[in-house]
Amino acid sequence: MSATIDEQKRASGEAAAALVESGMVVGLGTGSTAAWFVKAVAARGLDIVGVPTSVATAELAASLGIRLAELGQVKSIDLTVDGADEIGPALSLIKGGGAALLREKLVWEASKRCVVIADAAKRVKLLGQFPLPIEVVAFGHETTALRIGDALAECDLGVAPRLRLKDGAPVKTDGGNLIYDAACGRIEEPALLAAALKSVTGVVDHGLFLDLADLALVGTPDGVVTLEP
Repeated sequence: MSATIDEQKRASGEAAAALVESGMVVGLGTGSTAAWFVKAVAARGLDIVGVPTSVATAELAASLGIRLAELGQVKSIDLTVDGADEIGPALSLIKGGGAALLREKLVWEASKRCVVIADAAKRVKLLGQFPLPIEVVAFGHETTALRIGDALAECDLGVAPRLRLKDGAPVKTDGGNLIYDAACGRIEEPALLAAALKSVTGVVDHGLFLDLADLALVGTPDGVVTLEP
């Protein structure tokens, strides 16, 4: 019987947990797939230090007995394992569906090795079907959104970013920022778009993770597949 999506997520998380060794400092990602990884690492009973990418992950890891440290408390991170909303060519990624993209990217960029885990549905031929999350400071965010729209237009993406809401209120990140989502459809030149968005004052960061993933472990109906850039 083919594995369900949740079983695929679990399989990829458990496969990544096998890469962890005692003595490592490990970046702990955020989201449903990353949660399977955190649980699998905890089950191995290794002597590690976890650096969580969100409050939710920190709470989960602590409840499972994983020793934690904040990013600024460690010199470097040996391995970070995290999920993704889309995995495109050369392991280009869209992340941020869980509104943790800034903290995730900070941890990723401090890591010696980054492994992305996901179910098979996350693999795409071209990024963009999943709306691109863009984290902005709350002050003057409406004006920032207009400039984001201009940046998107410069990249031939004629879409307007939409403020992410939950229960009628703006979603706030762990850092107190807001999230706008841009339904790009197709991102032909992700590096160009990444640079354009970063140049906008008020944009803290975006969900394009480029040249960061060293390996992908993707759960499929028939088992876990390994992908490299």
